[in-house]
Amino acid sequence: MPVGELAARPGGAEGEETVITVNCPDQAGLGCDLCRTILEFGLRITRGDVSTDGHWCFVVFWVVPRSSSIRIRWASLKNRLMSMCPSSYSIPFYPDMSQPGPSQFYLLKLLSPDRKGLLHDVTHILSDLELIIHRVKVSTTPDGRVVDLFFITDGMELLHKKERQEETCSTLIAALGPSISCEVLSAEGFQQGFSSLAPKIAEELFRVELAGDGEMCSSSLISAELKKVQTATINFDNSLSPAHTLVQIICADQKGLIYDILRTMKDCNIQIFYGRFRSDKKGGRPGSKGCREVDLFVKQVDGKKVTDPEKQDALRARLRSEMLHPLRVMVVSRGPDTELLVANPVELCGKGRPRVFYDATLALKALGVCIFSAEIGRQAASERQWEVYRFLLDDSREFPLTNSLANRNRVVDRVRKTLMGCYN
Repeated sequence: MPVGELAARPGGAEGEETVITVNCPDQAGLGCDLCRTILEFGLRITRGDVSTDGHWCFVVFWVVPRSSSIRIRWASLKNRLMSMCPSSYSIPFYPDMSQPGPSQFYLLKLLSPDRKGLLHDVTHILSDLELIIHRVKVSTTPDGRVVDLFFITDGMELLHKKERQEETCSTLIAALGPSISCEVLSAEGFQQGFSSLAPKIAEELFRVELAGDGEMCSSSLISAELKKVQTATINFDNSLSPAHTLVQIICADQKGLIYDILRTMKDCNIQIFYGRFRSDKKGGRPGSKGCREVDLFVKQVDGKKVTDPEKQDALRARLRSEMLHPLRVMVVSRGPDTELLVANPVELCGKGRPRVFYDATLALKALGVCIFSAEIGRQAASERQWEVYRFLLDDSREFPLTNSLANRNRVVDRVRKTLMGCYN
C-alpha cells in the first residue's frame, strides 16, 4: 500500500476547479506520471504547485474537465493516482527508467449498423470506462453492418472479471442502441503489428525544424494560423538559488502542455524540486485559455545546477520542440485511398500520449469523414520511438478527399487543433 495521502475535492458547479493533492514519497518522474493520468481522464490542469526535498513530495493540481460530455470517475482517478505513489521513501533518481510490465490484451468484438461517427462514439465510451485502444480493425458486411474489432487493455486491470466485461457490453448497448451486439474475449498472444511508413513519408512526418525564435517552420505540417501563435520563451537563471537552476517558461497554453514539459524533463534526466504552473487568461490565441507561465527549480541527475551553456541550449531546444510540436499530423495518398497519419513521441519508459485516438476520431466525426480502417503502432525515427496512428479515410460526395487539396488541409487543421485543445 502506498505511503502518503491523496485527496480530490471535486468542484460543485460546472466549470469549477477540482483540487487534487498528492503527499507521498518521491520518485523519478512522478509528476509526469500524475499529469499523464490526469490527461487520460480528460482533465485540464489550470494551476499547479510541486515541491520535493528529494525524498518526500507535495503536489497540488487544480483541474477542470475539458468538456461537459466527459464523465469523470473521481473515485477511479483517485485510485489510479494512489497506485502511482511509491510504497517507501525515495527511489534514487537514475537515468535508466524501468520499462512497464506487459499488459493483458483483450479483444472487444462489436457488430452494429454503419453510420458516421460510430468509431468515435465507441471510443468515447471506452475512454469513459478507462479502456485503452491499441489496435482497431474495421470491416463492412454485404448487408451494411460494421464489424469492429478493438484490441484493448484495462486501466483498472479488472477486465478479466465477468462483471467488468458485462459492464463494458451493457454500457455500449445502452449508449448505441439494442441493435448492436458485443463480447469481450482474451487476446492471448496478441502482438501489435504495424506496417512501416514509406521512407519519404516518414522523413516528412518526423522532421521538424525550429527557427531561432522558436517558431515552427515545417509548413506542410502546421497551418499558418498556428505558426503565428506557437512561440515560447525559455530562460535559465542560476542567481536566485545556491543549489538549483530556475527554468522560466512563457508560452501559449494548449492541451497537455504541463505533461509535455514534465515528460521532457523526465526523459532528459532533469529533476524538479519546486514547480509552479499558472495561466494568464487574458492573453493567448482566440479560443485558448491564454498564456502559460511555468517556473521550475531543477537539478541535473548528478545533483548539480544546469550551468553549461551548451546543456542549457540543448534543453531549451528540446523543450521548444516538445511544447510547440508534440504531435505530427499529415494526410497522404495510399494508392487510390487517402490516409491520415498522427504521430507523437513515446516516453523513454515506453508509454505514449493519452487520448490521441479519441481526439483524432472526434475531429473526423465533426467533419463528417468516415473511417474505413485504423491501426496503431510504434516506429523508430530521429533517435527515438514514436506512436503512429493510421486512419484510412472514406471518400464521399459530401466531403471528397482524393482530388481536393482544400479538404485534405481541412482534415489536417481540424485534427491538429482538436489534439491541441482548440475544440475540446
